[in-house]
Amino acid sequence: MNKPYQTVGRPLAHESARLHVTGQAQYTDDVPEQQGTLHAALGLSSRAHAAIVSMDLSRVRAAPGVVEVVCLDDVPGEKYLGAYIHDEPVFADGHVQYVGQPLFAVAAISHDAARRAAQLAQVQYQELEPVLSADDGARRESYVLPPVRIARGDVPAKLEHGRHRHQGRLYCGGQEQFYLEGQIAYAQPGENGEILVLSSTQHPTEMQSMIAHMLGRPLHAVRVQCRRMGGGFGGKESQSWPFATAAALLAWRTGQPVKLRADRDDDFMVTGKRHDFSAGYDVAYDDQGMIEAVSFEQRLRCGYSADLSGAVADRQVFHTDNAYYLPAFDILSLRVKTNTQSNTAFRGFGGPQGILCIEYVLDDIARRLGLDALDVRKRNFYGVDERNVTPYDTVLEDNVLQPLVDQLEASCEYRRRRDEIRRFNAASKVLKKGLALVPVKFGISFTATHLNQAGALVHVYTDGSILVNHGGTEMGQGLNTKVAQIVAEEFGVDIGQVRASGTDTAKVANTSATAASTGTDLNGKAAQDACRKIKSVLAAFAADQYGCDEQHIRFEDGQVYCGDRAVPFREFVQKAYMARVSLWSSGFYKTPKIHYDMKKLTGRPFYYFVYAAACSEVVIDTLTGENRLLRTDILYDAGRPINPAVDLGQIEGGFIQGAGWLTSEELWWDEQGALKTHAPSTYKIPSVSDCPEQFNVAFFDNGNAENNIYQSKAMGEPPLPLAISVFLAIRDSIASVAEPRADIPLDAPATAERILRTLDRVAPNRFSPTAMPGEAVDLPDETVELSAGPGSGTGQ
Repeated sequence: MNKPYQTVGRPLAHESARLHVTGQAQYTDDVPEQQGTLHAALGLSSRAHAAIVSMDLSRVRAAPGVVEVVCLDDVPGEKYLGAYIHDEPVFADGHVQYVGQPLFAVAAISHDAARRAAQLAQVQYQELEPVLSADDGARRESYVLPPVRIARGDVPAKLEHGRHRHQGRLYCGGQEQFYLEGQIAYAQPGENGEILVLSSTQHPTEMQSMIAHMLGRPLHAVRVQCRRMGGGFGGKESQSWPFATAAALLAWRTGQPVKLRADRDDDFMVTGKRHDFSAGYDVAYDDQGMIEAVSFEQRLRCGYSADLSGAVADRQVFHTDNAYYLPAFDILSLRVKTNTQSNTAFRGFGGPQGILCIEYVLDDIARRLGLDALDVRKRNFYGVDERNVTPYDTVLEDNVLQPLVDQLEASCEYRRRRDEIRRFNAASKVLKKGLALVPVKFGISFTATHLNQAGALVHVYTDGSILVNHGGTEMGQGLNTKVAQIVAEEFGVDIGQVRASGTDTAKVANTSATAASTGTDLNGKAAQDACRKIKSVLAAFAADQYGCDEQHIRFEDGQVYCGDRAVPFREFVQKAYMARVSLWSSGFYKTPKIHYDMKKLTGRPFYYFVYAAACSEVVIDTLTGENRLLRTDILYDAGRPINPAVDLGQIEGGFIQGAGWLTSEELWWDEQGALKTHAPSTYKIPSVSDCPEQFNVAFFDNGNAENNIYQSKAMGEPPLPLAISVFLAIRDSIASVAEPRADIPLDAPATAERILRTLDRVAPNRFSPTAMPGEAVDLPDETVELSAGPGSGTGQ
């Protein structure tokens, strides 16, 4: 039996937990302001699509406290930027393309003075017709990027000759990232044309690049730091740049430090969200529900520019199979241009949208055949030695779907509860329960292969303490905690001797975003590489110093073991320093095995897969459409967890965030293209009361088949699509009042209004004359309080 790890695998506290709860954790807005700091605000468009006839900023410049106002003409370098395609002007260039697009920026002596001044601009517009929905844009063939299609087999023939066939359409709304800390940047000009920008961003290197291009300066003149974020969820991967560049430009022009802290409403209006989409499908299947062929047309609302929409749409395509082998398929992805915010990364990055598509179809198949949906899912699972090739030509080598789902099915007592719910629904005329068990297969790696790299810098000091800096960013997910555990494990020291410092482009250059669930995988491996380089030098020194075999030197329990000799780590590194041995090193890692043809959408875009499953039980009120999540059981393949406590928090948090996406978080634009759900008063995220009373999470015993860091698996994104089980459980509860084998046309999010509309459509006469709405109804002993819960009375 292998010796257990000293630090890795232990449920240690988050490295900043005490600072978080005591209010001492320093975020960008908490950094002490330098003397002369100015505060910035953005002037925003009030039209979705219009030409700018004139823009008079004289009243803005004359407002009390204003020091500087800048617009596109004041940009000294590149005026158009973007994550992959430079198709976004720093400020509007002659016309506006969405409500909330920045027109100019103003710097003043206070935050309030800047915001008041920004409202004084006099702008005349010539209205143009806006495109506001994905369906409208698709009809007009309005795209930010060309459509992409992948296919296998003779789909038209198999659809035509299938034993059973049906078509349908699903709409799923977007989602606001709603990080607790909003977008913020603090730019500080330095000597010789240098500038330091403190930015709440998941991608410091990209912010560095955007600022340098905008100012027309080399990268070495721009330094970006991020100690921590109060949440990111993808919203700070690419879309921190309008705030970082505006602050930097104003600092450049004034020679004074400038802070730009977005008001929550402005943050909502300026930044993009999770892509909402509509999907049409056509599917053929046999009597047992085995899919013979399926066709999808997926229309994503991308917004006015490309941003990260190409990669998001690709990942939706890559996850449309989810856990199932598709013998013949045709998937068309339309990346639709609209006059709305440019949608961007959000936890799952298109994966949840793809998974929802196929799960909705399988739910349809089971209902039409009168079969249990779990049985239909299991029949369509990928195989181990056959039926194991994905639509993008990756052969599954680590498939544990069947044993994982079987284990959850047994532990959550799915069959017994299914029978209990049937009896409950038969006896209850108003409250109806539903149950769904949904698996997830989630690919881990950036689909853009070049991003799968990371660097780290490790310093061992003469007192035995260790400092690690890496290219990842901490947004509350515990990345720094896990990297510190890895470093402590490598040197065999207590976790208290290791500190992870803030991300800094002057320390680790050319970093990738902390995204795609790769933060620990990439940066943990890079830190491990740096540690092992230092250990190699120290082992050679120990062998020479103490005359033992270099191969048998161990770093454990705060000691350096050399044969029978044990030397305290602190004493040993002090001796190494006195002997002029290097005690620091950089580390680097690139993910092996992956390759991907971006034109054909084939190859191996993912290093490995995370497998998981969730079973959720809900109850709905058929009088009001309200719903409550009663119980969720999750079984998650985390490999060998580096920190089970941190991982548990990520699973629970990701799942609840996904439940919000599919039940209560509704984004709504009016006919003029103005987002009306732009504040907590109109946009409902889940709260603690929305968590199920029974919430059981367990880890599936399964080491990573690939050589990932300590055989662990990723955490950030795969838990979120498990919440599709909540949405389908709601659909199941609605089906209990409909005719057998009826269609249940439920779109997401399943707000109270949508649930009620679907109920009225599938069962308009669901209340008998003896139990009309508002009259007393006999309920079984098992009643449920619906005073709160996702979707309860909160829809717009």
